[in-house]
Amino acid sequence: MKISYQWLKDLIDVDLSPDDLAEKLTLVGLELDGKHEVGDDFILDIETTSNRGDCLSHLGVAREISVFSNKDLNLNDLSLAETLNENLVTIQDADLCHRFTARIIKNVKIAPSPDWLVKRLEAIGERSINNVADITNYVMHELGQPMHAFDLNKLSGNKIVVRRAKSGEQITTLDEIERKLDQSMLMICDAEKPVAVGGVMGGFDSSITEDTTDVLLEVAYFDRDSIRQTSRKLNLTSEASYHFERGVDIENLIRASDRATNLICELAGGTAGDFADVYPTKFVQNEIKAENLKAEVKRLSGLDVEQSEIERILAKLGIKKINETTYLSPTWRHDLAIDEDLVEEVVRIVGYDKIGEELPYALSSGEYQPTENRKRNLRRTLAVLGFDEAISYSFIDSKHDEVFEISPNLIEEELDETFVSIKDPIIEGATRMRPSLLSGLLEAVRVNFNQKNKIIKLFEIGKVFAKTKSENGLPKEKELLSIVVTGNENFEQKTLSTRELDFFDLKGALDASLDAVKLPALEYSASDAKHLQSGQSAETFFNGQSVGRLGKLDSEIAAKYKFKQPVYIAEIDLQTLLENADKPAFYQPLPIYPSVIRDVSLLTKRSLSYDEIRKSITSQNFELCRNVNFVDVFEGKGMADDERSITIRLEYRSDERTLTEEEVESVHQQILGNLESNLNVKQR
Repeated sequence: MKISYQWLKDLIDVDLSPDDLAEKLTLVGLELDGKHEVGDDFILDIETTSNRGDCLSHLGVAREISVFSNKDLNLNDLSLAETLNENLVTIQDADLCHRFTARIIKNVKIAPSPDWLVKRLEAIGERSINNVADITNYVMHELGQPMHAFDLNKLSGNKIVVRRAKSGEQITTLDEIERKLDQSMLMICDAEKPVAVGGVMGGFDSSITEDTTDVLLEVAYFDRDSIRQTSRKLNLTSEASYHFERGVDIENLIRASDRATNLICELAGGTAGDFADVYPTKFVQNEIKAENLKAEVKRLSGLDVEQSEIERILAKLGIKKINETTYLSPTWRHDLAIDEDLVEEVVRIVGYDKIGEELPYALSSGEYQPTENRKRNLRRTLAVLGFDEAISYSFIDSKHDEVFEISPNLIEEELDETFVSIKDPIIEGATRMRPSLLSGLLEAVRVNFNQKNKIIKLFEIGKVFAKTKSENGLPKEKELLSIVVTGNENFEQKTLSTRELDFFDLKGALDASLDAVKLPALEYSASDAKHLQSGQSAETFFNGQSVGRLGKLDSEIAAKYKFKQPVYIAEIDLQTLLENADKPAFYQPLPIYPSVIRDVSLLTKRSLSYDEIRKSITSQNFELCRNVNFVDVFEGKGMADDERSITIRLEYRSDERTLTEEEVESVHQQILGNLESNLNVKQR
């Protein structure tokens, strides 16, 4: 939000220099992104969080200055004599439009704006259009209330109807693009058709032109969620939608209308006429219980603030004290709801820099959580394997919806909506609580690729979220482990200096992770997932329960990220795994008798996996067969299209004696015979 230093001085007596003012605003929570000089003015570029829509105006910033400077605002009486005409406006959908004011201004002359208005708008980055349009923009930046001016003579019936769009309706907006509407969108209409997208943008056919003589000035309050939804659906954003989505002051509408009307009458020669104020959905201010605010400020911040100073700060912020234990939030503050919010308001004005360091009282201070030691071992193991830990945001863009297969046991059945949405996102566009760690992890991969780092081994441990049917309405949380590998493994002073990381490196890292937390090995089964490449993915099971998936990233998703090399990812339900007790450690002496190793290549169908072969052998329970391991797979020359060769290694050993060739051969042939009869495989 660009704020003019000279403009602020119209609203409050500022006795600080631009530099000092910028520093002071930063200290009370309005972060300064930059400051630059424009003519005889200074422009402060202030970054506001999404819950502070009240600061998206010069009035809002002046109100903050009045608190720490203890000065009053210069707000003149702008009221006009009103000729009420309630028939001017009809609201059919009061759930989406809570209040609507309309004023007719006749005999205006559309012309260029005076120099002072043009300079003030251009200083904050607004382009001058004409006197009426410039005035609506000027008042929006001054008082924080978006508004729109219609050519009254282009409105059928000379009236306004506020309703949802009808199926099949269309409108050409001010940017001269025809847009298709649906029944979820709120429209400002005349007696026949839509003339503006409510709270987003006006229509081209009813816009102000040089021929306009009579104006209908709209100043309204719309439902924030409706504005956000409509803006996203139409892929249309504007200054108005930006303000409405973050919340405006419903009790500021008449002041804004009067201010704009006065300016139009002064600069465009108009005459104020009929006025309508339709207010079907009354705004209810939050009552906040705070029994001992002074003690709460001390408890939560360590600051000892006098009660009189607390009362002064809250009063300057517009927070009224109803009685000794109850406060009333102002209509322009949608973010104040509980006593901790009041504490934060006091503390930020007194100064975050005055908060000291103090350890909280706790009987168990310094203790590890039950699973913390196991997770620490997991992190250490992966670090030894060359992995770096990533930490990404818990909130993501809705464009990731339905991209990744959701972790097992996270989603509850019979829910229409699975994603957790954020009403006031801190980051623009990040409207979802993440249901998967993979979006953040792949974004980290992209950043590394952009920095020319092509060898990447990352992991992340974090919580994911999904909607639930719980009575308290809180989302379901699960802690997951995600791993990504891509690039080449480098080997110094080896014959093979580099080797491309693949699925088995990913699987090995996952197995090592489970071993680090003292759990039995996972079981793997070939399975498809929508974010993994078909035929190169697997599902993992623990005690027969599905706990995750791993494999090569799907080529279409990789193309969207512009990845030019294979990327392998895994995500497992770490929380479910850690609910199981540690695997007990067994100690036994090293074998004193030698083993006999037999490698055998088996001709199999492509559909048969090594895991099925291993299970078939181990199920035979031959005491002398101690280990079965995978060696190699071969497909191609000399085999049918549906065949391949799998080489396995069998280890034979006895704890009592050295085995003879005859003993080994007897068991070995029985195993091969059973494989041939059970799985239809033959030795090559």
